[in-house]
Amino acid sequence: MSDLVLLNGRLLDPTTGDFLPHGSLAAHGGDIVAVGDESSVRPWISPAATVVDLRGAVITPGLIDGHCHPVSGADLTRGADLSACVDLPGLRAELDRARRALAPGEWLHGWGLDPNLFGDLPISADTVGPVLAGVPAVLRLFDAHSTLASHRALELAGVTGPRRFDEAAEIVCDERGRPTGLLLEEPASMLVEEAAPKPSDEQFRARVAEVLRGMAAAGLTGGHMMEGDRAERAVLRALDERGELPLRLRLAPWCRPGDAVGELIAAQGDGGALWRVAGVKLFLDGTIDNGTAWLEKPDCHGESMHPYWPDPAAYTAAVVAFDAAGVPTATHAIGDAAIRHVLLSLEKSRTIGHRIEHIETLPDDLVPRFAELGVTASMQPTHCCEFTRADHTDNWSRRLGEERAARAWRCRDLWEAGATVVLGSDWPIAPYPPLGVMAGARHRRPARDLSQPPHGLDQALTPLQALRGMTVNAGSGRLAVGERADLTVLADDPLRVSDLDLAALPVRLTVTAGRVTHRAADL
Repeated sequence: MSDLVLLNGRLLDPTTGDFLPHGSLAAHGGDIVAVGDESSVRPWISPAATVVDLRGAVITPGLIDGHCHPVSGADLTRGADLSACVDLPGLRAELDRARRALAPGEWLHGWGLDPNLFGDLPISADTVGPVLAGVPAVLRLFDAHSTLASHRALELAGVTGPRRFDEAAEIVCDERGRPTGLLLEEPASMLVEEAAPKPSDEQFRARVAEVLRGMAAAGLTGGHMMEGDRAERAVLRALDERGELPLRLRLAPWCRPGDAVGELIAAQGDGGALWRVAGVKLFLDGTIDNGTAWLEKPDCHGESMHPYWPDPAAYTAAVVAFDAAGVPTATHAIGDAAIRHVLLSLEKSRTIGHRIEHIETLPDDLVPRFAELGVTASMQPTHCCEFTRADHTDNWSRRLGEERAARAWRCRDLWEAGATVVLGSDWPIAPYPPLGVMAGARHRRPARDLSQPPHGLDQALTPLQALRGMTVNAGSGRLAVGERADLTVLADDPLRVSDLDLAALPVRLTVTAGRVTHRAADL
């Protein structure tokens, strides 16, 4: 007998793009136990089974976000969503609304702040203006590698001037040595973040559960979670034990400069029914927008010339140690110098599954190296769509200059060179709905205005490549007996819906480990 029976669907094979000859399946104990036509699957129906008539909807292997932060993102997305603000007046109006809603003594939080809205003005508390006066405010820029703090927040955190960090982090100060409010990279940002009041453990678990339910409703059955320290694992453990974990999560806890490699190796395999530690995440640089990426030539401000690790050789030693222990690594490398150093570090690797995350500007000579070394290219095409412009007038492109901005997010070149390309959102940096990610990979236009020209249309993926990037390449199984019953059901064939309409394609049903985690109201 079965726990779940799906009838009258269309089963799409993401390896070929063809429909399978049958349209029904049954699942039991988290696995697919029968696939066939309706008459062959109906005998699997038990009195306790959930039976769904899909009425011609399309079943694919479960969609997987190849790079996301659902636990830390639940904290980072507290407060006002600033991602829709496109200019300073709009930002000030949104912050004023948030300020008016604060209780006495409460901190103002915001997230998704786009540096492009500052134009040529400095990113500072003074530029934002009086709306932040006297209010402890923490505004996270969209890349999550920088924070804009109000002067009151800096005061409460005891941040009064520059400090020295081992990593490439900075408290940005004016010519008088007074902090402007802009904090670059985690060590600097955390000085203020840790001074702000925190929600209770139960409140935070509820927020993480809310985020994960939203992901399931968007069609996700799994995610490569680029985090996973002890506290984050405790949250997942509690949700899993309560049956409140709707996604299958693969964790890669962070390895920072100076961290004990042995402890991270020992953490491998920790997990529960739907989550497991299976790798580590390292940062080799920051971001181009911040001037903290690691480039082979400086950006237009003379910045982005240093790695995040003070000693790149120490990064290489850590990667070699993880590789020797059979632990796959995922390295944040955005700039060309950082990408090159990761590839050099992995030249003699033995472990399968090493990855490079982001890969925002890539020289020609490094494109074939991914396939040659078996290194996965983990990419987020919506970052190109939402935060850069085809005419290169955005902050990212202006910092790099024409030559390097023209080689942005080379998804197609890497794919055609034989690399395994995995697609993700990097939520909360960009929205997590996977259909939006696949759409962005196909059209490379900003979702807020699809009439805008694409940035690098020659790097767009085909519909089948985009689907593979969030299924097969990300670790989904097949629609076959014995495979995991992780399934995404869509209203129509995602390969034949137009690029510009794909993001709005309704998700009819989501199934993780044979359990329905989202179901359309009319299904």
